Amino acid sequence: MSDWIMGKHAVLEALAAGSRVEKVLLAQGVQMRGFQAILDKAKESRIPVQRVPRAKLDKLAEGKNHQGVMAQIAAWRYASVEELFKRAESRGESPFFILLDGIEDPHNLGAIIRSADAAGAHGVVIPKRRAVGLTASVAKAAAGALEHVPVAKVPNLNQFAEELKERGVWLVGSDGAANTLYTGVDYTVPVALVIGSEGQGMGRLLKEKCDFLVKLPMRGNVTSLNASVAAGILMYEVLRSRNAHG
Repeated sequence: MSDWIMGKHAVLEALAAGSRVEKVLLAQGVQMRGFQAILDKAKESRIPVQRVPRAKLDKLAEGKNHQGVMAQIAAWRYASVEELFKRAESRGESPFFILLDGIEDPHNLGAIIRSADAAGAHGVVIPKRRAVGLTASVAKAAAGALEHVPVAKVPNLNQFAEELKERGVWLVGSDGAANTLYTGVDYTVPVALVIGSEGQGMGRLLKEKCDFLVKLPMRGNVTSLNASVAAGILMYEVLRSRNAHG
């Protein structure tokens, strides 16, 4: 329950205070006018509001009175994009970021953050919508790595990709249909690895913005790897490549 607050007053107070609200859940069938202040504040802060069956709120509330509304709170502070760049600069290294397009499994996100720490990445970037945020489950799966790896949340990953390109960062996307093996790219330059969601992969627009699309060789019967496993392999290729070049 540490991820959730409930009730009209508590949710509105959290939104007004600028707390780390990830999303608001509103029970289906409620009178919208009774929640207008919450809806207005959520819209102002660009926080998604989802209409869900009341039974889902009942389950999350574990018997407590949720009044038809709950909000999920991030378990960790999000970094700014500039913090990620400054982290690379302070180490005297070319930027090395991980962009995650729609990762919804908290265990996958936590595992990716843990691998990012081990591989020396300067930060992870996630989208504001249709993706898991820094929940308590993510923090647990990261096993302490959130202390060392900044995670930034951006409103639009496609626009952020353009910003990275303008700042000289090359985008390398993981795509099973790519023609280039993951070992065939120069990772010593400023680079952002782009990892798609567990089921859908990268969005079309984001894929088109990638400077390189790479694939991992597959000899077995499965058609793809778990997102966190694929991300880990690619991150360690960046580390190997950079170590080889001093």
